[in-house]
Amino acid sequence: MAEKWIQKAIKNPGALRATAKRMGLIRGDEPLSQSDLQKLAAHAKETHNTTLLRRVRLAQTLRRLRGRR
Repeated sequence: MAEKWIQKAIKNPGALRATAKRMGLIRGDEPLSQSDLQKLAAHAKETHNTTLLRRVRLAQTLRRLRGRR
C-alpha cells in the first residue's frame, strides 16, 4: 500500500465542503455531520454524480480512521 495514500486520494481539498455550502447544509466553519454526509450521498445518487459520491465515501472512511462516527 502507498505510504501517503490519503494525500494522493484527496485531489481537491475543500471540494466536499464547498458542495455542502452550496446545498445549504453548513455555514461557515461548521463540521460536516454524519447526517450531512448522508444527504450529500443521497443527492449524488439522485443526480448520478459519481465524483461527489466518491468524495462522500472518502470522508466517511477518513472519519472512521480518525475514530469519530
